[in-house]
Amino acid sequence: MISNILLIISLISLFVVLLYSFLFYKFNSYKPAENNFQEPISIIICARDEAENLRNNLPLILSQSLPVFEVVVVNDQSQDETKNVLKKFEEKYHNLVVVTIDHLIKHRPGKKFALTLGIKTAKYEYVLLTDADCIPNSSDWAKRMSANFCSSDIVLGFGAYEKSRSFLNKIIRFDTFNIAQQYFSYALSGMTYMGVGRNMGYKKSLFFENKGFAKHIHIASGDDDLFIQEVSTKDNVSIQSSIDSHTVSEVMNSWKDWVYQKRRHTTTASLYKTKFKILLGVYPYAQFIFWISLALLFLLSSGFIIPIVLLIIKLFVSYIINYQSMKRMDVFDLYWAHPFYEFLYLFLQGFFVLLNFVSKPKEWSK
Repeated sequence: MISNILLIISLISLFVVLLYSFLFYKFNSYKPAENNFQEPISIIICARDEAENLRNNLPLILSQSLPVFEVVVVNDQSQDETKNVLKKFEEKYHNLVVVTIDHLIKHRPGKKFALTLGIKTAKYEYVLLTDADCIPNSSDWAKRMSANFCSSDIVLGFGAYEKSRSFLNKIIRFDTFNIAQQYFSYALSGMTYMGVGRNMGYKKSLFFENKGFAKHIHIASGDDDLFIQEVSTKDNVSIQSSIDSHTVSEVMNSWKDWVYQKRRHTTTASLYKTKFKILLGVYPYAQFIFWISLALLFLLSSGFIIPIVLLIIKLFVSYIINYQSMKRMDVFDLYWAHPFYEFLYLFLQGFFVLLNFVSKPKEWSK
């Protein structure tokens, strides 16, 4: 009797997981835009105490292969050498615009205030957003991203993390891939719910028609998910995932810092639209239930044939779905072990949620 109930639960949860898998498969059939977009663009970077990152990365942004563009850097009350670094770059690059937020100005945590100033300062209609610690994957990064403006008002890109041999690095990069594959697939299905501030863009007029971040200005996060939910429609969003359109950031080396960051981001999800709460919640729950019920089947059932068949189906579909997408997102080194990372991440995500029930993070973290 118990084995039959577990079998039914396993089948139902596997069916749900497979439905989502076919949704994610849309990403595999997607072809990146190759249009030759000719309009000028503004690239906006918000920086607080980012002197070293700006010194290393800003020349790569300022040297993008676009005929006409500007880079707007908002110095958000930095206390390091950011001001001096930017001053030297201003002398060398005519297309660099620096906006400085004075230390006497009080504003809420997060980068919404700085980002709003950057967008107001931008003189072009089309803006691309990235961070000071992000390295464009090529000199064509801005060209590839802006190509999507030929057919849409919003473009969502991929913000990757650099590779290292540590186990934490693999977990973070799998998490980043998993999130990107999900928001790309949802966007392709006309259900856009987020982008990443490390690599995305939209029309300046769209920002001001929505009154910027007014609806959630009291929340430190939300500039790349709550805002995108507000302004996106079924027809005004496109994605760009070609390798030369990626940005790459230095990955965290501390479990403590990463856990805190994930917990901080989880708090924003509670403010999502109801349909996204449901859609984004069902998938991990279905995965979790499947793995638990399958494990119990192996322990309690008299035969192993049925649970083995279910396991093979799950793994086969997962490997098929993720083969092309992991190549495209340059995380193929995680391909063969990705079911393990998926299984582990389910428990980590549950752990983050439980911690937030006890106490929510109060300090802002990127």
